[in-house]
Amino acid sequence: MKNSFKELTFEELLTKQDELKKKYRELRFNMVVGHVDNALEKRTLRRQIARVNTLIYNHADVEKALEE
Repeated sequence: MKNSFKELTFEELLTKQDELKKKYRELRFNMVVGHVDNALEKRTLRRQIARVNTLIYNHADVEKALEE
């Protein structure tokens, strides 16, 4: 699962980032309400979001934009 994001395009990475953030928000809400079966999923989602953010930041399209 760790390396499954490397082959995604820049647009797919942005879409995946939005999807993971939405899933994380829903999980946080469900934890407050008390309807979570796997509490470790929160940590996993946070780490996946961080991996995607790193790939987005290091992507060639972003590097070109930062140089300008």
